[in-house]
Amino acid sequence: MTPYECVVVANGSFPVLPAALELLDKASVIIACDGAVESLCSRGFVPTAIVGDLDSIPDDLRLRYADRLHGEAEQDTNDLTKAIRFACASHLSDVLILGATGLREDHTIGNISLLLDYAKELDRVEMLCDYGLFTPLLRSGSLACRRGQQVSIFAPHPGVEIVNTEGLRWPIRRRTLTSWWQGSLNEALGDEFTIVLSGGGVIVYRLFVD
Repeated sequence: MTPYECVVVANGSFPVLPAALELLDKASVIIACDGAVESLCSRGFVPTAIVGDLDSIPDDLRLRYADRLHGEAEQDTNDLTKAIRFACASHLSDVLILGATGLREDHTIGNISLLLDYAKELDRVEMLCDYGLFTPLLRSGSLACRRGQQVSIFAPHPGVEIVNTEGLRWPIRRRTLTSWWQGSLNEALGDEFTIVLSGGGVIVYRLFVD
């Protein structure tokens, strides 16, 4: 995978996927949600910035990284969104999100659904977990894959019409997705597939494990 300028680490399951750890190691900037700081530091990574309401940082790490704490007390957004907002304010537009899934299913669903909002503010944003990659698409486009790779398409906002897909085993033709499951569990036929949209946006999941 192509390295990202910035990696945001959320307070879910810390990644064990070697590719994820390599991308984290290569990132120029690491923004940690405050609840993820302890896991991040225990694995030898140093955060560039720590963002959130700052209620989850052990006292020793709070002192060690006092020069890079960025507190936001408001509760209308979660810490992941605060971290993405900080990235935008820092003129970072190429962002990978790690640690946003696992541990709590409600956090996982919420974090995934936010990807379309983040895509409106960033040039590239993706969410990587140990089993696959979530990519938001705001407009028609093509994504790289491998033959036989499992692919799911989710429309968090009901009413998104998929005009056409190419390169998937079960084509979608002029279908309006009204529920999350309706575009899931497909399969790539080659090294690329295309999704043609009519308004709205979708989140595409590519599974790494057969």
